[in-house]
Formats: sequence, C-alpha cells, structure tokens
Amino acid sequence: MNCRFCNKAVNTEFADLVNSPASNSYLTEEQLNEPETFFPLKVMVCESCFLVQVDEYKKSSDIFNQDYAYFSSFSTSWLAHCKRYADMMTERFGFNSNSLVVEIASNDGYLLQYFNEKKIPVLGVEPTANTAAVAIKKGIPSVVDFFGVRLATQLVKEGKKADLLLGNNVLAHVPDINDFVGGMKVLLKPEGVITMEFPHLFQLVLNNQFDTIYHEHFSYLSFTTVQKIFEAQGLVMFDVEEVTTHGGSLRIFAKHNDDGAKAVGERVATMLKKEKDAGMLSIDYYKNFQDKIEIIKTDLLEFLLAQKKNGKTVAAYGAAAKGNTLLNYCGVKKDLISFVVDANPHKQNKFMPASHIPICAENRIKETKPDFILILPWNLKEEISKQLAYVKDWNCKFVVPVPKLEVFS
Repeated sequence: MNCRFCNKAVNTEFADLVNSPASNSYLTEEQLNEPETFFPLKVMVCESCFLVQVDEYKKSSDIFNQDYAYFSSFSTSWLAHCKRYADMMTERFGFNSNSLVVEIASNDGYLLQYFNEKKIPVLGVEPTANTAAVAIKKGIPSVVDFFGVRLATQLVKEGKKADLLLGNNVLAHVPDINDFVGGMKVLLKPEGVITMEFPHLFQLVLNNQFDTIYHEHFSYLSFTTVQKIFEAQGLVMFDVEEVTTHGGSLRIFAKHNDDGAKAVGERVATMLKKEKDAGMLSIDYYKNFQDKIEIIKTDLLEFLLAQKKNGKTVAAYGAAAKGNTLLNYCGVKKDLISFVVDANPHKQNKFMPASHIPICAENRIKETKPDFILILPWNLKEEISKQLAYVKDWNCKFVVPVPKLEVFS
C-alpha cells in the first residue's frame, strides 16, 4: 500500500490483529446462521511521515451507513466533556449569534446542542442518516453526507462558512485524509478556528491500547504527523491540549496560514518536543508494539479460563468497537463471557460480531449476578464502575484488560 498522506510506499508493520469483521457490525439472531465477512486488520507505518494506518479493506461508505449503531449521547462523561468544550470555546473566541459553528461527524447532536443552547447558529455534517435524524429532532440542522472538498465547496456556494469548524474522533475515520483536511480549508472563514480531537498515538503505544485499532480507524495520529497534513493544505497549528478522553487524546487548534490574529502558542513546540523525545520520529519506535499486544491477549485468556475452571461467571459491559477488537483478537466467545450489557437500545438484543456474545440491557446483571464484569470501554471504567456500584452487594468484581489486566472492587 501507499501512504494515504504522502503517497510513499509503506512497508513497515506496526501491528497485525489478523482478521476481524467490522467492529460495529452487530448481528441479529437470524444473522447468526449466516456467513460473516472478515477483513484483514494489519496496521502499517510510513517510514517517511510516520503516519500509522490501515488500508481501506472495508469502504467507509459501508461502515458509516443508515444502520450505524454508535450514538454519542449514551455516555454521561462524554456529554460533560462536550459541554465544557462549548463553554470554553465560546468564552475564548467570543462566538455569538452572528457566528456559525459547523461540526463534522456531528452524530446525534451530542455536542452542537450546547452551542444551540447559547443561541449560536450550528450546522452538523453527518454521513449516517439514523444518527443525523436524532440530531434534527433536537433542532440541529444536519447535512447527511461525507465531508471533503466537494461538500465544503457546495456549502460555501450556499453562503455557509464556519467561524468554528470542529470534529471529534473523526480525523482518524477518513480514508482520504488530504481531501478531508482540504475541505476544512475551503469551509473555514479567514479568521475562523478549527479544532479536532483524536486519540493520541503516543498514548496508544505507551498504554498498549491496541483495541482502539479497528476498520473504522484508518489512521492513528501523532501531533507531528497531523501538523504536516494540515500544513500541506495551508493550515497552521496554533495550539494543542492533552485531554483525558478515549484513553488520552489531543485537541488541536488550527487556522489559515495567513491568519495573523492568532499567535502560535508554546504548547505546539512543547508537544513536538515530547513526541521527538519519545522516539516517535524513528521507525524503531513502532517495531515492538506487537509484543505488548500479545501479553494482553495471554493475560486476559488466562484470567477467563481460570474463572471458567472455577465455576465463576463473567459478563462484560459496553458493546464498544474496542471491545470487539479485543475479544476477536483474543478469540473469546460466549463460552467465556456470558453476555455483554450496553445502554444503547440500538445494540440491545443483537450479538457481538464474530464472538456472538448476546447484548443485553442492564437489568440482566441484576438477574444473573455475575462474579466478574469485564469493562470493555476501559476508558470509561470510573463512570461504569460507579454506575454499577450495586454489584458489590454480591461481591462482584470489575476487570479491565488495558493497559494491563486489573481486577478491582
């Protein structure tokens, strides 16, 4: 394959998770008797620009369709994070009723609702029609389409240009990252602001977060590489923040390269130095990650097999994409995990892809009283363990697999 940014040949392997179905391809009971399609899940790194990436084995238009199962509003901690963001951005940049805030991958309106409350005009861009329909019901205008230069040009012709153009956990999801960032250049007002949040590759490597690798994530991003991608489209980073979401993410701030109103802050140089000092500008940094993955696999399987032998029951919480990556790479099936609970009704009464573990509502926990609950979205372990605090009544314990296996009450 060639690098999706610089187009150089990519030959260095970062991780090989073998084969897996698409992470959000939840199954109905009828589909359990049908063949499943598995796609390679091998991750490569470009030796030129150090973009970590998977090939487009499954087309984005097939992944992000009208049956998309991920709705952003089911995590209370994520909603609180978004509200804080809306408050901070409004105060810092003075957005008001004359501004336009555009979110790419606006999902069910989870974030734009907070700008809406402030009477700041908003527009969502969301390719999945079912999630966009929820946003529209909330009073958030939404365009159902994939973002890029084509759509940005169309919106500009309609008189729409963004004072704030934002995207959370979308930059990694686009197969043509140059067209995507080029579209932001087109849509941004001359003194507008872009912010993007994405899981930081630095944290992925440091904390063994291999389960964040799945087919929806075409790229795994460092600040250094993202800066190059934006600069190639005439956009400049002027600030960056480290945030705790998704196991450690970056929030980048970008502007047009001829916008002199915003000085480049010290945190830009600090982050570039942090990545350089960690070795991220050397190909050797990327070559031993597979060994760390296999330790997590072995530890989890040993734990689950021990509980099986001891007659204990293990359930899971969170039918998350990262959970599917973990379970499928480890080869875990419903004989080792009885069921998984998820708050999203769009996932309930379906089955996890490949593992075929049933997805249930939370009352299943109270009915069956498992001995252990494996928290698959480990980045939400505090929120979930607090929500399920009642399981202590029968001495049930929580388990998280990443960055290393941990059992706690």
